[in-house]
Amino acid sequence: MLRIPDSQFPKLFALTQSFPATPELDVAQSLRAGWDLPVQPGQRIAIAVGSRGISRVAEVIREVVKLLHAAGALPFIVPAMGSHGGATAQGQTELLAGYGVSEANLGVPVHAAMDAELLGHTEDGIPVHLSKEALSADGILVVNRVKPHTEFRGPVESGLLKMIAVGLGKELGATAFHVACQRVPFARVVETICKVKLAKAPFIGGIALVENQRHELCRLEVISARDFEMREPLVLDEARSLMARLPFDDIDLLIVDFMGKNISGAGIDPNVIGRDCWGYYSHLVQTPTRTPFIRRIFVRDLTPETHGNAIGIGVADFTTSRLVRAIDYPTMYMNVLTSQAILSPKIPLHFETDRDVLAHALATLALPDAARARVVRIRDSLSLGEMQISEALVEEVANRPNISLAPLGQSFSFDPNENFLPLGDAG
Repeated sequence: MLRIPDSQFPKLFALTQSFPATPELDVAQSLRAGWDLPVQPGQRIAIAVGSRGISRVAEVIREVVKLLHAAGALPFIVPAMGSHGGATAQGQTELLAGYGVSEANLGVPVHAAMDAELLGHTEDGIPVHLSKEALSADGILVVNRVKPHTEFRGPVESGLLKMIAVGLGKELGATAFHVACQRVPFARVVETICKVKLAKAPFIGGIALVENQRHELCRLEVISARDFEMREPLVLDEARSLMARLPFDDIDLLIVDFMGKNISGAGIDPNVIGRDCWGYYSHLVQTPTRTPFIRRIFVRDLTPETHGNAIGIGVADFTTSRLVRAIDYPTMYMNVLTSQAILSPKIPLHFETDRDVLAHALATLALPDAARARVVRIRDSLSLGEMQISEALVEEVANRPNISLAPLGQSFSFDPNENFLPLGDAG
């Protein structure tokens, strides 16, 4: 079987990519300063929270709960994550609890029932569903990170309005949304569904969260429901400017230690890897496409927070057999069928050990000298401050002011089971 001997594995150098500093955010003060939402004593307020691994999300929700209690309101949590968590109330409750968003931690109930009510249809005939638990409230407040979306471009992408359009629709609404997007532009579906929901449901506002390049919460904005369409595009522009990227546009092999739904809706963010979860071009010669251009991707493991959902593994060329064994297929297939991303769960070539995967992956690059392969290893697509790069890439970044490199390279390091040592321990 075609493979590269260990003696031809590239030498690796530790790289640190520095980003502009952002002041530490005082969550409580920022919320108080921007709080101007129409909340009355005795009102039941549903706080919509999603399934992403957002920095300090439990702290944000805790401070929101305090403000609502101070106004005399009765807050509760509603999972706003479509079909995630296996499309069950228990699964969605467990996902939120993994982020510290639970009744035990916040002192307010979590109402996770999956029932959704049909509110009507958009002008394109798309059915519009909304969580019955959210509809039962006197007011709905959405809390979400705003960032570039993995699949489309528009005035708003991943954030408050998309959570309203998709996540709060539960499984029925999320399915209707993604089916519609096969025929109607994604941005228009978000816009027209939200038009119906904002007119017919008691939305009072949202908390837009922005993270910096280090996946740290750096800003938040309280936005009233009437200002969603005006303010969210501006927050998106800020989030896009703060998004971390790989320091290379041409990579032979990208090694990703972890993928998962807490990292990205696509498991690995297409905005970082340049591969679309709807399918990608696997030839070695670059064609006009998104950047960076990465010839081979090797994904090693799933995050614990993804609970076996490996949606997005289809963008990889290689993986480990242990990742394949860790997949919860019913949970993943539920998410795939809801999102209609039917190429995203396809299982790549897989081998038992990292050493085996590396040897086979390098062999498929058809290079005269595999030791000169342009290799990058990252923890995940949110963690781009520290990585390993091969010797062939060192000269390209040696003089960049935001890059620091270890002076000496080292060989790939393996544990007794022939798997890589953790990134921080591997040099």
